[in-house]
Amino acid sequence: MNAPLPTASTRRPIRELPDELISQIAAGEVVERPASVVRELVDNALDAGAREITVRLSAGGVRLISVEDDGGGIPRDELTVALRRHATSKIASLNELETVGTMGFRGEALAAINAIADLSLLSRAAGAEHAWALDGRTGELRPVARAVGTTLEVRELFYATPARRKFLKTDATELAHCVEAVRRHALARPDVGFSIWHEGKLVEQWRAASGAELQLQRLGDVLGDEFVAQSVAVDRPGGAVRVVGRAGIPDAARSRADQQFFYVNGRFVRDKVLAHAVRSAYEDVLHGQRQPVYVLYLEIDPARVDVNVHPTKIEVRFRDGREVHQAVRHAIEDALAAPRAGDAVNVPAAPFFKQSVPVETPRWAQPAIHFASERGLGDAAAMWPTQRFDRPTAPPATDAWPTQAPAFQPASPLPATFQPAAPLPSTGDANADAWPLGRAIAQLQGIYVLAENSQGLVIVDMHAAHERIVYERLKTQLEGAAITSQPLLIPATFAATPQEVATAEACAAVLATLGLEITPFSPRTLAVRAVPGTLADGDPVELARSVLAELGQHDASTVVQRAQNELLSTMACHGAVRANRRLTLDEMNALLRQMEATERSDQCNHGRPTWRQLSLRELDALFLRGR
Repeated sequence: MNAPLPTASTRRPIRELPDELISQIAAGEVVERPASVVRELVDNALDAGAREITVRLSAGGVRLISVEDDGGGIPRDELTVALRRHATSKIASLNELETVGTMGFRGEALAAINAIADLSLLSRAAGAEHAWALDGRTGELRPVARAVGTTLEVRELFYATPARRKFLKTDATELAHCVEAVRRHALARPDVGFSIWHEGKLVEQWRAASGAELQLQRLGDVLGDEFVAQSVAVDRPGGAVRVVGRAGIPDAARSRADQQFFYVNGRFVRDKVLAHAVRSAYEDVLHGQRQPVYVLYLEIDPARVDVNVHPTKIEVRFRDGREVHQAVRHAIEDALAAPRAGDAVNVPAAPFFKQSVPVETPRWAQPAIHFASERGLGDAAAMWPTQRFDRPTAPPATDAWPTQAPAFQPASPLPATFQPAAPLPSTGDANADAWPLGRAIAQLQGIYVLAENSQGLVIVDMHAAHERIVYERLKTQLEGAAITSQPLLIPATFAATPQEVATAEACAAVLATLGLEITPFSPRTLAVRAVPGTLADGDPVELARSVLAELGQHDASTVVQRAQNELLSTMACHGAVRANRRLTLDEMNALLRQMEATERSDQCNHGRPTWRQLSLRELDALFLRGR
């Protein structure tokens, strides 16, 4: 039952709360579960310059959390101060707070933990004869033996607040959260070794990496070699914002967002701006609701980001969110844009069964493709003149393939027609093997193109691949152009919220670029007077509401680009070569060459893969060769 409201006769006077109660209230913000304690204590260890950190747990961290480090230690006369509220060595002024570079800085964690648990602090500073142990309950100090560094022991978490203890999960679940908290630190600090023990057994250990590839080594140790193999390097240097790390290829996407790590100046954060930037970079290549995997590190001037947003320090606020959003988005887009077909020829084939008699490879010529059709796309067709696509008769001498394909300009949403030119001089077997997607050998059921390369067999979904090629050309040709609108004979009106009305008035130019005309009809009513021509048969009110909602939440340029891309994707799907269309070998080879030179050609517009590689080893295994 709810407590009765106070009356005039029962009203309590206003007075200050006791310090112990204040600390317990504050602890509710800082400490949610054992993993929160682990995170705070490891933060302190890293700030102290530790190179080896050991975490020991019991009962998932409820009975015991012990964090040992080999950092600089704490002098004796500062031990008792360390447990007071808002006591810290990290900052001393507002200017230092606004440019903080340490993991901790609020001075709340130890006091909060001491208020709800039994805490003891052992530390030996450099140059001290021995260590000192401080009992958090009694304040007693006693000399103990310990090497230089600090050990913090937290026993019986939430014993002082039993109601909070009831909300904890099983020991296995709490242990998993503690391991994840250390994992996040390990990904940010490959130069530090981490060990996690539970009930006396080693659970995880990541040794300090060394050498030029220490970050790559730590990623492999923590997330597995498969993550490294199925990800691409992200590196956007220069400017006020630098983004580095690795982004998983679309094929490595998962059903859950459990492998997404973003760091700002070494601090693991969760931020809507960053999450949206990553998601928008994957829009064109991710299928359905799949979640990308990534480990990204953003470096920015500490004065341009506010980390003092929440006591857990897991949230941040950027001075210029648009700048950060664009930097992250473009960094990932650039990393994912390069076709990955070239990777297929970098590793030598390793079949189970080695052929003793060499098989003569037929010579083949690389054609030129002519895309043309008899119908146009209205006013937009004028900007798409028919062009020929010619590739050299041999691949470049280096492994670097062009990042931009020669112009491919369809003139109709009808299936493009392949018209190969006269065969070119033979390239020879050695050069033919150097093309990543190899040479076409057959077509299967009018749907798949089969090709042979140095690794084995390549299977290409010809419609999906051609759809991506058409789509990328359309995006380039329509960049910066407005979408054609269709006026409505009778404007569609709807009751709008004040925010929708304000957005419609402020973003009138952006709406016009999208082919939408939305004007105020009354103080609380909006009228949709024009919609994009390709969406004329849809519900104008629903379209207007969704666009206004997105404009109210995200950057206008991002919304415009996404809307344009969705329309162009539909047009490209109609303009791509259809299934059951018979292609000649020259036409198939020309399609393969375009895929090798087109950005994001590994996925179609809907995020499905366009090609797959079957190695000789995999083919031999299907037929039990070599067994």
